[in-house]
Formats: sequence, C-alpha cells, structure tokens
Amino acid sequence: MSGTPPDRVRLTTRERLILLVLLGAGFMFAVDFSILNVALPDVAAGVGLRRTALPWVTTAYMLPAAGFTLVFGRLADLVGRRRLFLGGTALLMAASLLGGFATAPGPLLAARVLQGFATAMATPAALSLLTSTFAEGAARDRALGLNGALLSGGFTVGALVGGSLVSLLSWRAAFFINVPVAVLILATAPALLVEGPRPGRVRLDLPGAVAVTGGLLTATYAVIEKNWISGAAAAVLLATFLALERRAPAPLVPLPVLRRPTVAWGNLGGLVAFTMEPAMIFLLTLYLQGTLHLSPLATGFVFGVPGLASIGAGVLAGRFIGRHGARRVLTAGLAVQGLATLPLLLVGTSRPTALAILIPALFVGFFGHVSAIVAYTVTGTSGLPDAEQGLATGLTLLTQQVAVTSGIPILSAVAATRSGELAGTHLALAVDVTVTLIGAALIYRGLRPRTPATPASPASPAGPAIAEPPAFMKPSAQPATLA
Repeated sequence: MSGTPPDRVRLTTRERLILLVLLGAGFMFAVDFSILNVALPDVAAGVGLRRTALPWVTTAYMLPAAGFTLVFGRLADLVGRRRLFLGGTALLMAASLLGGFATAPGPLLAARVLQGFATAMATPAALSLLTSTFAEGAARDRALGLNGALLSGGFTVGALVGGSLVSLLSWRAAFFINVPVAVLILATAPALLVEGPRPGRVRLDLPGAVAVTGGLLTATYAVIEKNWISGAAAAVLLATFLALERRAPAPLVPLPVLRRPTVAWGNLGGLVAFTMEPAMIFLLTLYLQGTLHLSPLATGFVFGVPGLASIGAGVLAGRFIGRHGARRVLTAGLAVQGLATLPLLLVGTSRPTALAILIPALFVGFFGHVSAIVAYTVTGTSGLPDAEQGLATGLTLLTQQVAVTSGIPILSAVAATRSGELAGTHLALAVDVTVTLIGAALIYRGLRPRTPATPASPASPAGPAIAEPPAFMKPSAQPATLA
C-alpha cells in the first residue's frame, strides 16, 4: 500500500447537511422497523389484540414494505425522489400518531400498514437521493458506509430503546418517538434537497406495477404464513410480470438492468447477508432466553455490545472498498459473517461457556455482515445512470425486505426438523454457515472481470485483453475519505 496519506473528499456545508438529513431519515426508519418487536405483549394488552393475532402487528408492516418498495423506487425516478421522500416521511408521522393513539386493534393495524407504505415510499427515494448527490467513487462509498452503519445501529437501538420506552413510559412511546424526528426532517429537507431532472412523458408501466406488487405481496404472505397456495400464485404473478416487461414500451424494470452482473450478483450478496444473519439472531434470541434463561434485557445487551462492531464496520467499509474494491469487500464480508457463525455450533447449556463463545463471535460476525451490506449496496447501485438510481436502490431495498422476511421462517423450519431445541439450533446454524460461504464463493466468481469476445489486434499477438472492471470494483492505491 502507498505510504502517502489518503486523498480527502471535501464536502460543502450543504452536502454535509444533506448527508445528515438523509442518514437521519434512514436511521429513523430502521428504528421504526424493530422498535415494536419487544413491546408486542404490551401492545396486545393495550388495544385488546388477541395473542394469536400478534404476528399481524409485524405482518401488517412487512407486506406493504416489501410489496411496494420496487414500484415506489421506480416512481421516484419518474415523479421525483424529493417528492416521494417528503411524502413518505409525512405519512410515517401521521401513521405513528394513529398508532400511538390507537385504542382498538383496527386502528393499530391500519397504522402499521401505513408505516409499511411510508417505508416503501421514503427509503428508496432517500437512498437514491444519496447516490445521486454524491458522485460514484470514494465520496459515495463513504456515504453508503455511514448509511449502513446507521441502519445497523438503528435496528439495534430500536430493540434496546423499545424495551426501555415500554418499561419507563408505555408501548405508545414506541410510536410517538418518530414524530419529532419526522417534523425536524420535514422542516429542513425542502430547503436542502433539490429535485433532479426527470424523464419527460414517461408513464408508469401500470400492468407491470400491478403484477409485481401483487406477486411480491403474495410471496411475502406465503412466506410469513407458510401458505403454499399463495406461493404458487406469487410464482404465476411474478412470471406474468417478467412476460409483461419483455413487451412493455417503457418497462417498470428494464430486463437488461437485471442482467447486469453488478446488479444481479450484488443483490444476491444482499440476499445471502440479510437472509442468514437476522435469522441467526432470531434463533439465538430463542436460545438465550429458552436454554440459557436470560432475561429480555440481558439478551438485548448480548446483541447490543457486539452491535458496536456494526457501526465501526459501516464507517470503515467505504475505505475498504476504496482500497480493495467492492468485489473483494463483499465476498470477504460474507466469508467473515459465515466463519464467525461457525463457533456458535459449539454452544451448549453452560451459560459462561456459551457467552464466552457468543459475544466475540457476534462481534466479528456483525463486522463482516455490515461490511457486506455496504459493499452490496455500492455494487448494486453503481454503473447505472442517475435516471435509474431509484430503480437500483428500490431493487437493493427489495432484496433486503424479501431476505429479512424469508430468512427467519426458512431457518426456523430447518431447526424444527430436530426434536431438541439445541440440536435444531445447531443444524440451522450449520445451514447458515454453508449457504453464506457458498454464496461468497459464487459471488466472487460472478463479479470477476469479463474477457471480451473480440479478436486480438495485430499489435497484441498474445490474445484478447482482459476487460477493465468498473471503477468501483477496482482497488485504489490512495483511498479517499470524507473530510
């Protein structure tokens, strides 16, 4: 490596404020995703919701969040990212007020549905505003790294703050906490964010939007409820969507975009990362409380302390990408995530031994996980024009939503094939390690620089030259940092 100090990317005051607003919004939506999980029993008691209906508090959020992310990501390109970002933030504020004041199951579930819509509207718009504000390269890599750090921190803070708010105030505070943050964003963002150019006279591909949204909604429901009929219907709808896109004059998702190696393999990396790690955390939560008999608060600290590695990884991931390239960071991050899960196969019923294994392994695994998240976001959104950034970020966020929704049921089903809880957890973690490491190997191969099929020139008798990889995939001798 070069011994010279790294180049520094100078940001204007306005760019710093834009970064602060967009990262703050991402943090708020990440907290909103996880904050109610620990408060579900209190929510049920507060609005008279039956215990058997508790999963619908989460499902009501996940269905629109997963089903509409892609459509709203594309709409951001067509009707304006700033407009959708502000609209989604305002909708989240209104939905949070509705949920906080709810006294019956109906308004509460309606609030969760609206929060899911708000997430689908605002998160791809915010991420595409981030990628279009900062030019591809070192500045964008660092911005996405900070975004990944705050997203991971938001999930962790949501779980910890949710428990604290419920203990000190009530479950309603888990809704109301969004309101002042949303007001601050709505007060500052209009003066900072500038709407970029939009393509003229391009209409939304309505048949494609209906087919893909219906397919994603049905697929999400099928995974959550383990409903095979819904799964078959989802397959038909998504196949119909692909057929429609081949014939549409202005497709919702141009199929050549999906065939780009960076988009395809980058999103596969996100799918592996987000399917395996949250499912592993879910299984370990059951293990810590069911086998080791830890309290919910102690369980939160077991995950919260190693969670500090997530924040560090997000800060450093942009520098790693600048030095080593996104391909290496993505596959290395997945490999670290998988290998750090391997020692968890040794945990048993002894609390001191288990914690001595768990905490260091989680620390290392979270670092690799967040590094992979940042690298997959950089990979999946790079090499595309600004006019398609909403689509690109919609795809990466859709990958995240689908993976988080499907990972827990899949590994839980694997664990259920064993009669003992501990044996089932060990088997599911072994599958986690295997899938993650195989995924890392496939992605490393899939993102390798391609050799063009062109005849050698007379001046190059040795054969065709190897194609240059995209700029973001190549390591830089002198990585840039944000000043």
